Amino acid sequence: MLMVVAASSCNRDDVVTITLEDEHYRPATAASSPSWSRVVEYTPAPGQYIGDSEFAGFTGEELTAADAVAYATRRLSEGKFLSLGGFGGYVIVGFDHSVDNVEGYDLAIRANSYEGSSEPGIVWVMQDLNGDGLPNDGWYELRGSETGAATTLQRYSVTYYRPSADGQSVEWSDSEGATGTVDYLGSFHPQPSYYPAWIDAASYTLTGTRLEARNYDKSGNGSLWVQPSYGWGYADNFSEVDIVDKTTNLFDIANAIDTQGVSVELKYIDFVKVQTALNTKSGWIGENSTEVVDFSDYGLANRLK
Repeated sequence: MLMVVAASSCNRDDVVTITLEDEHYRPATAASSPSWSRVVEYTPAPGQYIGDSEFAGFTGEELTAADAVAYATRRLSEGKFLSLGGFGGYVIVGFDHSVDNVEGYDLAIRANSYEGSSEPGIVWVMQDLNGDGLPNDGWYELRGSETGAATTLQRYSVTYYRPSADGQSVEWSDSEGATGTVDYLGSFHPQPSYYPAWIDAASYTLTGTRLEARNYDKSGNGSLWVQPSYGWGYADNFSEVDIVDKTTNLFDIANAIDTQGVSVELKYIDFVKVQTALNTKSGWIGENSTEVVDFSDYGLANRLK
């Protein structure tokens, strides 16, 4: 594999061009499917749907990371929502081919947003440069409407702490020095704990990009919470710019940026990660948690029409 990286400076308007002659690139064939082919990892933050059997389909037997992946695979295969929990929770999927960076939109992510209820998720992409089939190379964030805003925090972290008893809220602390809780809402989701059962550690930390929360109580008495949409570039976001069929957000690999906010030119990607972008809650509705339903190679799907 030959990789050449060229960049004149680290200004946000610069573009890092990555030229690859890569034996691990997997071109689409006649047998390739536009849809995701496997869930590679599912690590949600605590949330009201984590461990929930009635609404989210957990069985109570999800006790290992492999069990969690099997659960997520089943949910997405059945076309049902997969909750990522509070801030930082994520799922990673792969395809049976490399997704090409074509003209226009390349990826489609279906979720369950609707007008007044957006729970945006940051979208990340990765190339399998070492060819081992694992997402252990570098992640690139896809730029959205809030990228570069003073209120957007990159490399923001939240640490979640396992409750000491059933029926308790999950406490958290963040990299900004704030603390809070993912509230236990037993009237709606009475599972013993919202902390993922397969995470053995007494605490775990999730890091990603945080957007400024915009949710508010329209009623003034806590009965009507509104979760407004963001401009564009996020999953589970009822955007007027990049949503189709009222459920599916579209994404362009050309919007990839590195950790410094510098644009990166990628000819293809192999993995997609969606990660909850908000650390906020809406009263009785609970924490804002990104949900996803499906992932597809939008460019390939259009070529097959």
